[in-house]
Formats: sequence, C-alpha cells, structure tokens
Amino acid sequence: MNSIILNRYQLWRGLATDAQVSAQLAAMENDEKAIEDAFYKELEFGTGGMRGEIGAGTNCFNIYTIARVTQGIADNMMAHGQKTAAVSHDSRILSDVFAATAARVFAYNGIKAYLTRELAPTPFLSYMTREMRADIGVMITASHNPAQYNGYKVYGADGCQLTDARSNEMIAHIAKVDPFAVKTETLEHYLASGSIEYVSGALERRYLTEVKKQACGQAEGLCVVYTPLNGAGYRLVPKILVEAGADLHIVPEQGMPDGRFLTCPFPNPEKAEALKLGLELARGKDADLLIATDPDGDRMGLAVKTADGYRLMTGNETGALLADYLLARRKENGTLPARPVIIKTIVSTELAADVAKTYGAQVFDVLTGFKYIGEVIGRLEQKGEAERFVFGFEESYGCLAGGYVRDKDAVVASMLAAEMTAHYKKQGKTLADRIGELYAAFGTYTHRLRSFEFPGAAGFAEMKRLLAGLRLNLPREIGGVEVVKTVDYLAQTEFELPPADVLLFDLSDGSRLIIRPSGTEPLIKMYLSAAQTPQENEKAFARLEEFLAETFG
Repeated sequence: MNSIILNRYQLWRGLATDAQVSAQLAAMENDEKAIEDAFYKELEFGTGGMRGEIGAGTNCFNIYTIARVTQGIADNMMAHGQKTAAVSHDSRILSDVFAATAARVFAYNGIKAYLTRELAPTPFLSYMTREMRADIGVMITASHNPAQYNGYKVYGADGCQLTDARSNEMIAHIAKVDPFAVKTETLEHYLASGSIEYVSGALERRYLTEVKKQACGQAEGLCVVYTPLNGAGYRLVPKILVEAGADLHIVPEQGMPDGRFLTCPFPNPEKAEALKLGLELARGKDADLLIATDPDGDRMGLAVKTADGYRLMTGNETGALLADYLLARRKENGTLPARPVIIKTIVSTELAADVAKTYGAQVFDVLTGFKYIGEVIGRLEQKGEAERFVFGFEESYGCLAGGYVRDKDAVVASMLAAEMTAHYKKQGKTLADRIGELYAAFGTYTHRLRSFEFPGAAGFAEMKRLLAGLRLNLPREIGGVEVVKTVDYLAQTEFELPPADVLLFDLSDGSRLIIRPSGTEPLIKMYLSAAQTPQENEKAFARLEEFLAETFG
C-alpha cells in the first residue's frame, strides 16, 4: 500500500475520537482497498460545494471533513469581516449532525450561526440566508444522490450558490486546515450563549407567504398525489397544496423523512423508477396529477393523467408549460410587467423562448447551474427592475417564480403545477394536451442527453485532448447539414456570461448540439435537440449521434 495513504489512515486511527468514525476505521484495518478508497485524496470542495459517500477517511463525508471545510470557510469569512451564517439540512443520514457540526465551528470562530430546528428544503435555506442577513448559507444535502451520499452547499448573502471566485478563495483557506485541530464546544453551550440561534416558525410562515404571492389561481377540484421521496418537502409542499384547494393524497411509504430511501434507491424525480409507488397510488385514486420532489425539496417531477394512462413530463416540458401558463395568466390578471423576463439555461428547451416571444418577454440564456439564473435576478434587482422576473427554469427539473429566493424551489413549483393543471382541467384539457398545442404551434421539440465516460487520469487527459481537437477543427456541417452558428463559451463575447467549457452548434434544419464536460463526473455531456416532426427529429438525432460517435467514441 502507498505509504502516504497508510500514514493518513494511521493518523486518523490515532486521532479520531468520534465513536462511529473510530469503528469504521477499525473495520477497514485489514482491507487495503477500503483504506485506499477512503484516504487516497481529500474530499474535494468545488464551486458547488462538496459531496461524497458517508464514512471515515479524508475522501469521505464525516464530522471531521465537515469541520475542516467549515473552518476554512470561517477563516475566509473573517478575512472579509463577515460575522453571520445560516445553516440547514435535509433528510439524509446524519444530516442533522453535520449541520450542527458546521454551526458549532462557526460559533467557535465568533460567527453567529442561525440554525433550523429540523430539516427544511434547500430553497428555504436560500430564503433564510437573505432574510436573516447572513453573510454565508450552508445546506447539508446531496440533492438526489443515492442514500450513501451526503453533501455541503454554500450560498452567498444574496441567496445564490457561491461564485467561482469566492469558492476558489475558500478552497485556499480550506487547504490549510488540519481537521483534528478544529475544536468546538457543544451545541447546547452555544445555544445557551446565543452564539447559535434557532430560527423561529415565523420565518417559515413568511417564506410560505412569499410562495403564495406567486399564485395565479387555485387548484380546487384537482386530485393530487404527492411524494416527497422521504425528503424535506414532506411538510411544506402538502401545506401549500392543501391551501391551494387540492384534494391531496400522500404516498404513505415515502411521506416521512428517511435518509435510507428504502423504496426508491435513486430518489430523483427525473427517474421513472422513483415514481413507481406514486403512480400506483395515483391510479388507485384516479388522480389528475402526481407531484414528486427530491430529498432537499428543490426539484419537482410531474406525471399527468391522460386517456392512455399517466404521462411523465420532462423537465423541459414542465418548464415550457409553466412559462406559458404564468405569462398567459398574469396577462389575464393584469399583473404581467411591461417587459417580462424569462430565464433559462443554455441546455434547456428553446420552446420556452418561442412561447416567451409571443408575450413580448425577454429571454436570458445562462450557463448550466441555477446560481446563474439567480445572478440575473440579482442584476435586475440592482437596476430596480426585480418585478420584471416572471419565471426561471433548467431542464433538470428545477423551477422558480418570484425573486424571494435565488435557487430552484419545488415548493412554489408544486403549487403552480397544481393550479396550472386545474386551470386546464376546467377547459377539458390535460397538461399533455397543452404541450401538444405548443408543439403544434412551434414544432415538436425533442431533447436527448448523451454522454461519453473518461475514467481515471488517463481518461481525463483524453477528454481534454478530444475537446481541444474539436475546437481546432470546428465542423462546418454535420451529416450533410450545414452548421449555421457556432458558439464557444470559452471565448464568446456575445452574451453576458463568464467563460465556460461549452460548445454550441446550431444546424440549418433547426437542430442543436451542445457539448460540455461534466463538472462532477469524468464525462462529456451532449445535449441534442430538434424541433420538426417526430420523424424528422429522429433523422436529425441519427446525424448528430453519428457525429458524436466519430468524434468521441
């Protein structure tokens, strides 16, 4: 075994005092692979925070890696003269312990920590950070990853996830921290001294008031099945749906928080298998709509009843439907601003842009990541134009209406999805019917995601080589179809966006190809879209996929 890895393991054996971590270290004593996996590197803190498997070791998620990262963040905050932090968590295993650990480290460093008494959705942490005027927000969550994972997201005072520049500052401070040198008092000690303070229920009520302000109608007469997938949406989403007038039924096996996710190993509302129990209950209740939210309550998936059974709506379809609904209803209600704004990521459907133009709305395309949507809302706010923002979304099932938070919010998305479904039900339509009308008007927008994996150091080098080669030989045509527009987001100056390793190709047949490396996995991701008839779309996809196979296969 590598001597550096062995030394790290032995150091932890000698210094770790936490009973659970100590037991895990002892259990791997004669397992060289387990030791190597746990200690071959430090768990990385990147621009989106930190995520990893729960366990003992430098490459795992535990109270020592939490303490190390939080101390580094605290050091960076003190360098900026910042003195307050907001901390919350979802339903994952040990999330409450990790949140309390982070709050205690902040308090030890003289930073006042506001802490939720129990789990809460990620958008509430964004709201809490803004409302409590905290300098930094921390959310303990691994979003929709499997049960063995947990994570750590960091937010700025504006309620957005951190900018790349600030994250890099924090990484430099974190690198200097010895996790076993971080000392704190107990949670009870800091609660008694006021260094840690629980946020009141009044804050949650104010948050829900802001959610309800985004309503354009009611959900009366609508039968809804809801599953929080054992996550943090379990209280607030049902509350908002019942207040909207829905006849609500909650999937019993998934209705309460449980970080083991026993009935859905991949608790992701994008995945059909996660909705299996919800669909069974929906059929039994003859429900109009199934709503599912992920473990930290920021993403929402839908399935709608049709004459042919339940149809799962994609994130792109939901985003386009909600943009269309909000623009139309607010125009009818007289609340649509003079210059409405819709914000979407560059990999999200252009159908929403087509819809927006019919209402005279300005569309902002931003890089992948909801923080970029939040940044545009912030710029509007700075100009005194916050009221122009109507809706933002990304294809990966994240939506937001209203600027009260700066992250995707499945609470408001669930409310709007229910009232939208009820609105069309009164007209004798389903969401499937309405998306069909939009397709008839603007083209049958179809999207596919493809990826090529490049594992290990050699794979990473090969991935970089292939992307560099593509930039040196940009295609003028793909499968005989002319490329009419190419955007290299590393070098472009057309849009108000930071540099990003993304390439976009628009073809003369209306199809589009976007290529980018994943920020968290050894993958190159390819987003394919076409907007003609289903038959023509299939031909376009075949051409694009042949090009990708030749370039990256």
